[in-house]
Amino acid sequence: MSNGRAKGIRLAGVVSAVLAGAIGLYAAWHAPMDGKAPKMAEEQFKNIQVLKGTPADQVVPTMQFISASLGVECEFCHVEHAFDKDDKKPKQFARNMMRMTMAINKDNFEGHLEVSCNTCHRGSSKPVSIPAIADENFKPPMEAPAGEKPAALPSANDVVGKYVAAVGGKAAIGKLQSLSEKGSMTAGGKQIPIEIYTKAAGKRASIAHMPNGESITAVDGHAGWLGSPGRPARDMNSAETDGYKLDATFALVPNLEQIFKELRVVQPEKLGDRETNVVLGIRDGMPPVKMNFDKETGLLVRMTRYTETPFGRNPVQVDFADYRELAGAKIPYKWTLGRPSGRFTIQVDQAQANVSMDDAKFVKPAAPPGAPQGGPGH
Repeated sequence: MSNGRAKGIRLAGVVSAVLAGAIGLYAAWHAPMDGKAPKMAEEQFKNIQVLKGTPADQVVPTMQFISASLGVECEFCHVEHAFDKDDKKPKQFARNMMRMTMAINKDNFEGHLEVSCNTCHRGSSKPVSIPAIADENFKPPMEAPAGEKPAALPSANDVVGKYVAAVGGKAAIGKLQSLSEKGSMTAGGKQIPIEIYTKAAGKRASIAHMPNGESITAVDGHAGWLGSPGRPARDMNSAETDGYKLDATFALVPNLEQIFKELRVVQPEKLGDRETNVVLGIRDGMPPVKMNFDKETGLLVRMTRYTETPFGRNPVQVDFADYRELAGAKIPYKWTLGRPSGRFTIQVDQAQANVSMDDAKFVKPAAPPGAPQGGPGH
């Protein structure tokens, strides 16, 4: 396995929106999205022990979560080229830790996922058991004076109403039906030309022009797929597809009240030097989507979404900036996508609204049979 593919599990989260070439292994492990009942982990992969009964398309996101929690790569536990083997002691130990975590939650938290790998590891392969010594800038937490009431929160209608006005008013909502953008992506200190095509109903295709060819990430409104130079296109799993569809929706001017069953205001947060109102978007059967709106401008400055796994939630954070007017609405010309394993920034140089787009641009091309098999073996 090459270094690029060896990092497939952990790096997949960083570049799944654009750098499909870096996640060939990740995509190859995804269960097919053909309408059939999903395969279980033990049906899709070899030597599954702890994750028996888990849907196959949750195995790799689970490995991503563990990898990020411990700050390690695949080969910390797995044998290179043979992920199903049990030759390494860290893999055997990891199984015991997974069982322990499951037992703690079952016995102490009624089965709710309260304790995870990240609870103790926090990005280190060894848990940190000794509290850190305070530095010179340490400030102890301050309690509110007795009898003092916290500031009243605005209603969701107030926050969303200000956002709607900031992006151009009700007339702007739904006005953008398609968006063609060209610019550059900065990742790891390198700039890569990129084209992004977005169409209403959750369709999007990102084409990164890599030195060795095009890397494509796309969703056709239902299923997502990834293409990399010299390899056939691969399916995303259901969680990755949902996340990319959500990104596609937010790339246009989203009608939040149509996307979410409920909008709930929680405690405000400060992002840098900006005060923000925080709204949770609730969808049935899905983790909440957290949205930060600038208190002064009303604009959406951050969206955080999550992928649910049996051991914890993988976060994806998108920061929006450089809002400009286009076709009567304001859209971000810059956004930064961050995950535990890294981040990249896209800066748009040219944008066109409501251009005609062939739906074929978003559909996965036909590929020869014989996709790579194998898996993590947990």
